[in-house]
Amino acid sequence: MRFIPAQSNGFFLHWICILMSGQEVLNSPNEQFVVDTLPPVSLSYADVTELSTTSTRPTWDTNGYVMFCPCMGNFGNQVEYLIGTLAFAKSIDRTLVLPPFRVKKNVPFTEWFLVEPFEELHRVITMEEFLENFGVDKWPPGKRVGYCGMEPTSPHECNMKVGTPLKPFWDELNIDFDDHEKYNIGVHADITNEKRTMELTTKWNERYPVSEHPVIVFRFPPAPYPMQPGNRQIQRYLQWNPNIFAYAEHEISRMFNGETFLGIHLRTGPDWVVCCRTTLGSEGVMASTQCLAPGEHVFENMCYPTVEHIVNLTKEAVVKHSLQHLFIATDKLSYSHELNTALKPLGVKVHHLDPLLPQMDLMILGEADFFIGNCASSFTSFVKRQRDANGKPSTFWGFPV
Repeated sequence: MRFIPAQSNGFFLHWICILMSGQEVLNSPNEQFVVDTLPPVSLSYADVTELSTTSTRPTWDTNGYVMFCPCMGNFGNQVEYLIGTLAFAKSIDRTLVLPPFRVKKNVPFTEWFLVEPFEELHRVITMEEFLENFGVDKWPPGKRVGYCGMEPTSPHECNMKVGTPLKPFWDELNIDFDDHEKYNIGVHADITNEKRTMELTTKWNERYPVSEHPVIVFRFPPAPYPMQPGNRQIQRYLQWNPNIFAYAEHEISRMFNGETFLGIHLRTGPDWVVCCRTTLGSEGVMASTQCLAPGEHVFENMCYPTVEHIVNLTKEAVVKHSLQHLFIATDKLSYSHELNTALKPLGVKVHHLDPLLPQMDLMILGEADFFIGNCASSFTSFVKRQRDANGKPSTFWGFPV
């Protein structure tokens, strides 16, 4: 098992890339550890169906709650913040309120994922269920407090609903805040780092006892990006809602008809190109910690591979793993013509959906017999974590197949 510390010297470059793509990020200098300590998920979809039909009104958690807006970045970033915040809530032993994902509107957590697997790791409740059951008597309007990470003496205002997407996120939930707290306590939890967990628990319980602070609502996620390596294993509890996964299964059956396929993820948008050029030679930027060890730096083919490199590595993977189809997921250019030309002599069929729902690409890539992704991309990191949890092989552009 390789131990990978999260790097902090790429913080400035993080912000350059996020400003280019309209995202925000946090970073952590704390050393983290990759230790596979979590039990496997035991629930099946049949179990979930049975649980759903026998559910009862939830009981108020006397240990308190953690709530946040995943209002920083695209879906891949939001999932990383969700996983990190679950690690934080588990560390201080409060129930996590599962927020909607934020796209052009709020999308309830249950529309894309199952709740029950998460409950095997820690106590969770959806935002909708929390508000329905506790939004009047336990957390009523008039007594809702927002928490902002800044020095208590800071002259800056703790405004929980300033700008987009913060304001529309809370507005769609009909939530306003009546007071605020400014905190400067650490929040970057790692479920495999016992010492860090004890520190967080002690500091938060002493400063914000549940008797006076039953619901802690963070303005921004109490988790870093890129995520702490020790928390990657939490991905195994993030399981697709079978209703939406059925659409991906249909497409997989239609395109590949039971034959083997290679899935690749390409980041080719112009903003990504500029970001990659800006971060060449840097450490710890974006999601690159998933493939780079300490002291290793971002290089071109890892972040923005040439067409020649994409074609050559794809052909190599197809031949080595005896794959019959290629599935391309991309944010811009698919290079399907170049890939089809190179793979046609091998009898490999090339497919590219360009779905309206990017999650469709994620689901299909997760099921591929082999996967090549972009190491610096949080979209790829979602796929990589999911495949790792299911024992499926993967690699990245710029690395061997």
